[in-house]
Amino acid sequence: MSEPGKALARAYGAAARAGARFVVPRPPVRLWVRNVIPALAARTAQNRDSLICLLILLLAGCASGPHGNGTGGPDWEGANRATAPTLAVAPGVPAAPAVAPSPAPILAPPEMDVAGNQFTETWVPLSRWCRANGLAAPCSLATGPAPGYALSTTNGVFVWRTGSQVAHWDGLEVRLAFAPQIMGGQPCIHRLDLRKTIQPLVLDAPMSFLRTDLTIVIDPGHGGEDSGATSVLGYGYEKEFTLDWARRLGSLLATNGWRVFFTRTDDVDLSISSRLAFAEAHQASVFLSLHFNSSAPNNQQAGLETYCLTPTGMPSTLTRGFGDDLGLAFPNNTFDAQNLQFALRVHRALLQVNGKRDRGIRRARFLGVLRGQHCPAILVEGGYLSNPQEARRIADPGYRQKLAEAVAQALE
Repeated sequence: MSEPGKALARAYGAAARAGARFVVPRPPVRLWVRNVIPALAARTAQNRDSLICLLILLLAGCASGPHGNGTGGPDWEGANRATAPTLAVAPGVPAAPAVAPSPAPILAPPEMDVAGNQFTETWVPLSRWCRANGLAAPCSLATGPAPGYALSTTNGVFVWRTGSQVAHWDGLEVRLAFAPQIMGGQPCIHRLDLRKTIQPLVLDAPMSFLRTDLTIVIDPGHGGEDSGATSVLGYGYEKEFTLDWARRLGSLLATNGWRVFFTRTDDVDLSISSRLAFAEAHQASVFLSLHFNSSAPNNQQAGLETYCLTPTGMPSTLTRGFGDDLGLAFPNNTFDAQNLQFALRVHRALLQVNGKRDRGIRRARFLGVLRGQHCPAILVEGGYLSNPQEARRIADPGYRQKLAEAVAQALE
């Protein structure tokens, strides 16, 4: 072993003897056997020290396991609720399995670069990233308390400031996982934000995943004994408003050539696993869960929120008290880029209806109805039933029709 390798091994041994615990994300062993170890073994002898140190850390194991998300929350978060006795589907649609086991979270493999990705450091100078991708360098913005920058592309304009996780894509608020920094006199962005937020918006073809298959599963939130939020005006429940919104949207999309399925078509309480099983059985190309919000007893909160699943390795925008283990990966993480594009498209259209009260596109792990999806999936909170002005609008069938038309237009 070379001197650097010996030094690292000695440091590890000393730390272990001092009682230190090493937290190492450990993927399934079969992934190491099949992919990682053969690739490392194929390298030249000069890299054997790296292999030895890597195996030392692998054998150290993990100091803590995945955090649970709890039970007893609304129908779109946490673990499964009690299974409904029957599964409501659209007329003429074959019944899906009533219950499917929740997808178990799996520990993600260590962060690896995709083939050809030359950016292995944590913080990447954006000017270098732009050059590598054939883009013009970002422009400096003179206004504001912190250095700001704008990146103009054929897809849109991305604007951000150093030290802030709040960014904007064509005027819409988008949250970064890590606040950009100035390093070596250059604006730098975290590698995960480049791969999971900026690249899908700047480089990828928008919504290209919808060009071959137009099958949507619409999930009206809550139902049955689970009424969801209650209108502050004293009449109407979230479960009623989401079902009506879903029916109106389904009719519009069917006219536009979509195959439309509903997780429920009447007032029944469905478990998360039933909603997941339904989408899987009908081979949804996209999944859309419809909700309305509440911040009772606070009646001032208002606006639109759109959620998608947090990519592995990134902190969530919102946790609501649930665990947020950055190392967890779920089936829906396969669609991180498409989820963001889907969320932005729908969010932008709905803002034209609600008066542009924008609470942003958010990423979260506690949304059980999204984690197990095998297609692009989002959850929309269309307004606050705890706010008198928004509650009055939501209770208006004409307003719900406008919400449906906005989503349908976004998916044209």
